[in-house]
Amino acid sequence: MNLSAETRRRLRHVHGYIGLEMFRAAAAEFAAIAVGERQAPEVRLTRMDFYIAASRWESAVRIGATLAREDPTCEQAWIGWAYALRELQRVTEAKEVLLVAEVAHGVTSALVHYNLACYDALLGDLAEARARLVKAYRLDKSLKETAEHDPDLAALRAADAKRRAGDPAEGA
Repeated sequence: MNLSAETRRRLRHVHGYIGLEMFRAAAAEFAAIAVGERQAPEVRLTRMDFYIAASRWESAVRIGATLAREDPTCEQAWIGWAYALRELQRVTEAKEVLLVAEVAHGVTSALVHYNLACYDALLGDLAEARARLVKAYRLDKSLKETAEHDPDLAALRAADAKRRAGDPAEGA
């Protein structure tokens, strides 16, 4: 579906409002989008981004799941769906979502591997988390910097620090 210039303008405004955490203004822009364009994938992806930014996790799960099922090639839908599940502390489900997404996106998506590494670390599978990070870094070297501060990878960093300090029991 080709969006009207008006809807494209409103989506730009929504993104700006999201960045400023002006969620009521963003919601008003969504409400002003023509009814016939509200179900367009681009509008719904932006709505998912809005739900994530506003910490409306259940809504983000619903829209992300719907979008991913309707268009499995839409990487953003899979990532958003899994991320919202993770924020709901449903890490095993988040991992399962991205394992399905990996079929379509694993060769090219650093974010799929990076997020799987996070979920593996949270679930205690540090060896798999390390392997996933290697794949993610091959696709996007800038993720190394992100990983240094990501709280989801804290257990992995701690185990690596112990291993470097000479504790042979660590580093699994």
